Amino acid sequence: MEHYTTHIKAKTGWFDINYRELFQYRDLIWLFFKRNYSTRYKQTILGPMWLIFNPLITVSLYAFIFGNLAGLSAEGVPQFLFYLCGNALWAFFATCLTETSRTFTANAAIMGKVYFPRLVMPISSVLTGMLDLLIQLAMLVVALVGYCIVGYNFGIGTSILLVPVLILQVGLLGLGCGIIVASLTTKYRDLVILVSFGVQLWMYATPVVYTTGIIPQKYYAAYMLNPMAPIIEGFRSVILGIPTDAWQYWGISWITTIVVLFIGVILFSKIEKTFMDTV
Repeated sequence: MEHYTTHIKAKTGWFDINYRELFQYRDLIWLFFKRNYSTRYKQTILGPMWLIFNPLITVSLYAFIFGNLAGLSAEGVPQFLFYLCGNALWAFFATCLTETSRTFTANAAIMGKVYFPRLVMPISSVLTGMLDLLIQLAMLVVALVGYCIVGYNFGIGTSILLVPVLILQVGLLGLGCGIIVASLTTKYRDLVILVSFGVQLWMYATPVVYTTGIIPQKYYAAYMLNPMAPIIEGFRSVILGIPTDAWQYWGISWITTIVVLFIGVILFSKIEKTFMDTV
């Protein structure tokens, strides 16, 4: 009697996600993760060293332009640490969103030849951004230790335990936004062009290079509806000890994250059934 381990059948529902099958394909997630990095730095002189140089150059430019030329406040903490905190989480979110948004259009050739759970690719994109984030967090820890040695006191307490939760939320939000865009780009290719531009605009609507202290009080509540704003402010607060009232909006941010992810998974599940007919 023949035995089989995989049963392929038509998916007709709005929420046809087999999480057990997704776990079984974890090795494929790892392979796509390695592919993302090998293709990113293929034929480059510095190779993976760009993982260090890129945030260093970016943060240095932020400190020079926004800190020195524009004179924006860093809330009394060293400018390098202030901008590194904001850039670390934002770069993670931007990578998750942009890489995930290209899931269908960039991998149509592979998806048309072999079966595997399509969510494997967005998850591998999030892991790609996670490695970038871990490297920036390592740089942040080294810088924190250095400043502590020369006498700075950042008042780090037990709230530091919220860091993994904040990182998880950023990953889920980036994944949700990315798969929504990925699903829509199968029919509307204009979104591929608009994603990079939209991410840049979103960054300036988020306290990455400034603090929420410059936001007029009458617009503050509306501004904090941006789900990334409480996350960035909260991250700086637990790392650098900067006081903030953004925590009262963190719950709303989590609700937005869950809703966006839920809508994204539903759209992704629906579109993946017919995307080969439209891509």
